[in-house]
Amino acid sequence: MAIRLIRRAALFVLTLLVASIVVFGLLAILPGDVARTMLGVDATPQAVAALRNEMGLDRPLVVRYLEWVGGMLHGDLGTSYVTHQPVAAAVSDHLQVSLILVISAMIIAICVALPVGVFAAYGQGRISGAVLSALSQLAVAVPGFLAGLLLVIVFAVTLHWLPASGWVAPIEGFGDFLRHLLLPALSLGLIQGAILSRYVRSAVLDIMREDFMRTARSKGLTPFRALIRHGLRNALIPVLTITGIELAALFVGAIVIESVFVVPGIGSLLVQSVQNRDLIQIQGIVMVIVAIVLVINLLVDLLYAVIDPRLRTSR
Repeated sequence: MAIRLIRRAALFVLTLLVASIVVFGLLAILPGDVARTMLGVDATPQAVAALRNEMGLDRPLVVRYLEWVGGMLHGDLGTSYVTHQPVAAAVSDHLQVSLILVISAMIIAICVALPVGVFAAYGQGRISGAVLSALSQLAVAVPGFLAGLLLVIVFAVTLHWLPASGWVAPIEGFGDFLRHLLLPALSLGLIQGAILSRYVRSAVLDIMREDFMRTARSKGLTPFRALIRHGLRNALIPVLTITGIELAALFVGAIVIESVFVVPGIGSLLVQSVQNRDLIQIQGIVMVIVAIVLVINLLVDLLYAVIDPRLRTSR
């Protein structure tokens, strides 16, 4: 187990290093001049050169990269070209909102996927199983932004139950916070729950064909009780991998949903930074998202050993 942890930690660090090189390199070779974009097309070459010198854009790429990476090791993501504020502070403020949204959506997705997937597998060959499978397959084909717009039309425009957009912090009123959180969380969670339910169904079907499940039923347990008591734990191992992937995908999907519902999350900050061509802030945001995805993958890999005792032993 210790060797497995060390290997995964080393791979995590190496992947993060490669990602930093790729992110910095791609943004560095983008066409256009940040200084000229900020000053406008009428700026003189002298003014553009002075601004480039002030921002440090005239230094070699290797020097700029090493300074950027060195700053990240101390929690410094640089200073925004536009606002002249620390990038780390802006990312931290917006990341809190995105984490609340993504975690809420993941809870909704799991609450939808587990019962739908289990009952779809248990009802295979019956009308109930076919209906659940068809509904989940239909939901998979619906884009997240379209689901958000439909929810807004129904619950905000037609029924006037929930606000159509905006965000309220929990400390400003927990009731208003939940009302503003519900629609964007449902837009993300329902679609991901439908995707996850397909994998739950497949995993449960595989487990139901195993010999130990037949042994459990031969001892007097009904198929459903045998599945709940002995099958779900084993079915969770492949589902856990997909859950980690889905959680990472939620951060990407949140970028669109935050724009639809005007949520001040890290996705909205990324879109704003791209519009302003704030490259240093874009670098910081992308690296934070990459680090979050890698941490999720690392935790999923370590959770394998918790769920499956066979992975705890190594030679």
